[in-house]
Amino acid sequence: MAVKASPRFIRLCNQFSSILGATEHEITKGPVCFVTRNRRVNASILGRRTTSPLVRYQLFSFESLDSSGRALCLGETALFQNQVNRLLSNLRKNGITVTAVHNHWLFENPRLMYIHWESIDNPVAFARKVKRSIAFLG
Repeated sequence: MAVKASPRFIRLCNQFSSILGATEHEITKGPVCFVTRNRRVNASILGRRTTSPLVRYQLFSFESLDSSGRALCLGETALFQNQVNRLLSNLRKNGITVTAVHNHWLFENPRLMYIHWESIDNPVAFARKVKRSIAFLG
């Protein structure tokens, strides 16, 4: 079943996805533009190498687009513990609110942390800010 979205929303979602270097994107009910980006993360959990999407995907979305072109924009990524402060600083410098910093796993090596962030912004502007903020993660 196709999700109803305006041509403007579809164009914005395509642009948002492209700026972020998405692996894939989709428009889900809402409509919500949901974007994933696949990263290489060299880590193990419980002594086993992991390439799970739960570790390597970065997730981004926007929804609730208003008439002025602003939307609820969200993001999340896994990263190594020694990268946390740099990403926090980068996001904050770009006016993006960090909402959570936490771990998901026990006995992983190296230590993996997860950061979540949010903003009410133009989705294209948000994507550009996030792209600058996460560029050092590769």
